[in-house]
Amino acid sequence: MEAVYRGFSACATSVLVCFFLSVFYVLSLYIWGTRESRDHPAVIIKRFYSVFAMMCLSPPVVYLFMDSNILKKTSLLHLLGLRFDGLIQALFYPLLLTMILFLGSLSMQGLTGLWRLYAEPMYWFWNLSDLAFLRSHVVAPIAEEFVFRGCMMPLLLQCFQPSKAIFIAPLFFGVAHLHHMVDRMRYERIPFLNALIISIFQMSYTTVFGAYSAFLFVRTGHLAAPCIVHAFCNHMGFPDFSEVLSYKKSQRYLVSFLFVVGLLAWIWLLTPLTSPELYHNHSVFWIDDSWMKM
Repeated sequence: MEAVYRGFSACATSVLVCFFLSVFYVLSLYIWGTRESRDHPAVIIKRFYSVFAMMCLSPPVVYLFMDSNILKKTSLLHLLGLRFDGLIQALFYPLLLTMILFLGSLSMQGLTGLWRLYAEPMYWFWNLSDLAFLRSHVVAPIAEEFVFRGCMMPLLLQCFQPSKAIFIAPLFFGVAHLHHMVDRMRYERIPFLNALIISIFQMSYTTVFGAYSAFLFVRTGHLAAPCIVHAFCNHMGFPDFSEVLSYKKSQRYLVSFLFVVGLLAWIWLLTPLTSPELYHNHSVFWIDDSWMKM
């Protein structure tokens, strides 16, 4: 009975630590007391400082609350997903897998001419000098994945099976996005009910993404995998299925077909393209593929 109590206490502590990390992450964005919207350059820069501070403070918290026996078996950097073995694979295969999932959306971009724009060097030059672009494609993916996956997942995995941890961690990530409701009401003048509906929808799909991201982190053992996928998903946004109706019949059928093919191919390739052996992942938390069947 005492062992069960200690186990429950350790798990409760890990969950509480993750909860407070997510709360402090959100609060750090608002400590500046600015009146401008989140897209104002000054606000973006200040929030860069905030998330950088959280990235510095979170690893010591992980170290403090990690089981000492685990820390004897592996380094803190490895627990955070920071290692070189299998890094190239972690940057390529998860991105390829996610692009397959977005096959329908990518085909729509091809039809609208965005692919040609991607080939223009000036497109990247101007975007990489834009703070909002850097926030969505560089800073947010790295900072959020570092805190919500790199730091929270080891805390949860020390007392939960991977199959449970990948569904617990995204709850913190999804709820953390509810704060955007404040900006929608204050700066975009969106009515409360509409802002609430939008925010709940955003919370829902960010929670689903969080589960996928946590899955990639556990399977690959690399922080780089969810980071690169996060940046890609931020760029693509949630698929605009209604846009399909604006195309000609032949194009509509093609895009719809690619949406279905992309989803089925993603499901089929999910396990082989995230095989731990592919990424030299010998994490102390990893057992085998059997947990996926639970």
